[in-house]
Amino acid sequence: MDIGVIYQIAGLGILITILNIFLSQAGRQEQAQMLSLAGVVIVLLWLIRLIARLFQDVESVFRWW
Repeated sequence: MDIGVIYQIAGLGILITILNIFLSQAGRQEQAQMLSLAGVVIVLLWLIRLIARLFQDVESVFRWW
């Protein structure tokens, strides 16, 4: 597994956390929630892509037989 994906997810989490704190301090709770939701959606899309690649790899292993 590529360790870069883990760093990307962690980096995005840190960035969203910092922005979320700033927005919450500024009294913009709704924007902070939308930012958090957008971050979760982005990470889920990355994970779906990784799971699809995993299934392709497993299928290619069994296709050889």
